[in-house]
Amino acid sequence: MTANDPTTDLPLGRSVDYPREYDAALLFPIPRALGREEIGLTGDALPFAGHDRWHCYELGWLDGRGKPRVATATLAVPATSPNLVESKSLKLYLNSFNATRFEHADAVRERITADLSRAAGAPVSVAFGLPPIDDGDDRAIPIDDLDVAIDHYGPPRAEFLRADADDLVEETLSSALLKSNCPVTGQPDWARVVIAYSGPRIDREGLLRYLVSFRDHCEFHEQCVERICSDLLSLANPQRLSVEARYTRRGGLDINPVRVLPGMPLPTPGRDERQ
Repeated sequence: MTANDPTTDLPLGRSVDYPREYDAALLFPIPRALGREEIGLTGDALPFAGHDRWHCYELGWLDGRGKPRVATATLAVPATSPNLVESKSLKLYLNSFNATRFEHADAVRERITADLSRAAGAPVSVAFGLPPIDDGDDRAIPIDDLDVAIDHYGPPRAEFLRADADDLVEETLSSALLKSNCPVTGQPDWARVVIAYSGPRIDREGLLRYLVSFRDHCEFHEQCVERICSDLLSLANPQRLSVEARYTRRGGLDINPVRVLPGMPLPTPGRDERQ
């Protein structure tokens, strides 16, 4: 982090009082441009579309008579938004609803929608409930049991990736070995990543080495997925590409960044058993 890095103002790693009342100021937006510049993405034109889908397991408030209410929620922050929302700030913000009265549940949803849209700088969708637990794309081929020796765990090495331009395929690959670290606290973030593509065949051993090379790397979840997507685009120039990472839950939240080539449909929302 540098002296001008906005993450230096985060409450992470410090003692933070439990929110006693609703406070939208708890949300901490981080410009996406900071991470994108590191992978060579500048300007408004992006090579991908998508969103960051959050699953919220710990949401509560008081009704008009003071009775506690609880719910789960799914949030979707568009990848085109100028800001991402830092996860601990989102947790603190949602906790600030716990002692606040609302006459009906829709008022809670509308308030969250307005606050997150303001923080992200673009319309955010909010719906009560969670997608079902599934196994992701049932066509996905796991690559974690490949017999490979690995000795590099960071920083990510795009040169591990290889593709055969003479062998065009359409396939979906998955790995549960994606791990990176929070760039502020250094705490580990775990995810299963699913990569669906059509184009030059991606070498599976090289892909596994590449994904494991994130292991000691410090970067936000959303930025890791954009790095993976960008590196695969540069390597293989596929006709179709979808990259989804389902990160395990922390603080009552899990995040699922998805990036696809423009014009492609997003994967069907779902959750993993590990989440």
